[in-house]
Amino acid sequence: MEAEIELKLFFLPEYKDSLIQALNNRFSHSIRDDAQLSNGYFDTPDMQLRQWDMGLRVRGRNGKREQTIKTAGKVVGGIHTRPEYNVDIEADTPELSLFPTHIWPQGADLKATQTRLACIFNTDFRRLTWLVEEGKTRIEIALDQGLICAAGKEEPLCELEFELMAGEPMALLELASELANTIPLRLGKASKAQRGYRLAGMASKAAPQALETIPIAPAASAEEALTTLLETALERWQLLEDLLWQSVADPNGSASLWLRMRTCIGLLEASCRQFNLLTPELEAAFNDIRQAMGFVDELIALTFIAENRDSLLGRRKDALHWQQEAQARLGAQVSTERLQALWRMPAYGQVQLALVRLLMLPKPVAEKGLRQVADALQEASWETIQGLMPEPAAQGANARDFLRLGSALDEALLVGLAYGELYSSDARRQYRAPWQDLRRGIDTLRAYLLLGELAGPAAEMQEWLDDKSLSLMHALEQSHRSALAQPPYWQS
Repeated sequence: MEAEIELKLFFLPEYKDSLIQALNNRFSHSIRDDAQLSNGYFDTPDMQLRQWDMGLRVRGRNGKREQTIKTAGKVVGGIHTRPEYNVDIEADTPELSLFPTHIWPQGADLKATQTRLACIFNTDFRRLTWLVEEGKTRIEIALDQGLICAAGKEEPLCELEFELMAGEPMALLELASELANTIPLRLGKASKAQRGYRLAGMASKAAPQALETIPIAPAASAEEALTTLLETALERWQLLEDLLWQSVADPNGSASLWLRMRTCIGLLEASCRQFNLLTPELEAAFNDIRQAMGFVDELIALTFIAENRDSLLGRRKDALHWQQEAQARLGAQVSTERLQALWRMPAYGQVQLALVRLLMLPKPVAEKGLRQVADALQEASWETIQGLMPEPAAQGANARDFLRLGSALDEALLVGLAYGELYSSDARRQYRAPWQDLRRGIDTLRAYLLLGELAGPAAEMQEWLDDKSLSLMHALEQSHRSALAQPPYWQS
């Protein structure tokens, strides 16, 4: 049995040659290998092995075959740790009895499972390998490029794996970060097996529930809370990214996923700032990503119009026309190019690798307990919001004054999301409700502004929009007053 410790990164096919050249230049004296690998992944029709959290493959290389089974492991950020067992074989199909008996779940019927095994999907790729030895560290770098094929479909496979042979796991990260400074790379959470099952139509692509709170134990230390925050949000980021890639055919659903992914990234940035971990370089990289995701606000505004949320269009006779207009624009804007544009940004992968590094390093010791830290963060965030509220609409405030409040309000809401488990859920929900109403109202106001851009100079439409916007701004002021009247739940 071998326990793999590896860091998996993804790259776009266009960067293959640049990566090969960079690796050849950096490790000119390392041992290299160039091989074509064919792999068949096996399971039963009801995915028995998948249910046991196992992955089974037969790999062909240079006329020889090897069967491998990987058992339940762990992924923290992009570091994969998973036990695997390898056996040389002669046949094209695996023989389960050749693996150690102790790896199987209690009561497993191996004979029945063996008779039902079938090849679910294939991965065929070229693997270039560099064996790096620096001091006490030995790392195998493998660049895989090829195809995943299942059920008559295929998708490209472009992965860079750093496997630790000897030394400390941090060495994987340092090496990956060095490459990511010049070539766009990003964390890879989904294994070849996960992607193959999905392509075969044998994996769920349902989105996880939206985060209401982070699962921080009330008795946790501030350092433990930071670890939970980073792990949870970073994992969600990668999962939502993967779901976005699959959801191009559902523009409305994609808009929601984009918003949730932006929220995860915002939570990570806010957490780093709150614990004084936001270096100038990391802050600049977060800022680059935030600017690149500026289109998300327009996507959300378009969904408000397309779905006529909160009766946005009232009883207008042309409501259906504007819904269809917004839906068409939404469909044109949601594409895989949105994600690929982010993946081409060095900052995207640099932030992810920096966060994994923070997870691996010792955490700064807080002078205060977790509850005191959370109370102080809550207080500071809401004081900031109170000072940013625009002047009343009656005194000349306009819609864009309210829109500028949105990002600051988002960060304040993120503090409540991060530390909500430490407080009474009822008191927290009651306090946050008017602030969340205020945030939703800002999105509605943005939708009215966008509707005005779609409509052009039509006098009747613009007059109607002005009236609706003014009424909404008065409602936002009422939500603000209601929010201020609520007793802060962190002071109880």
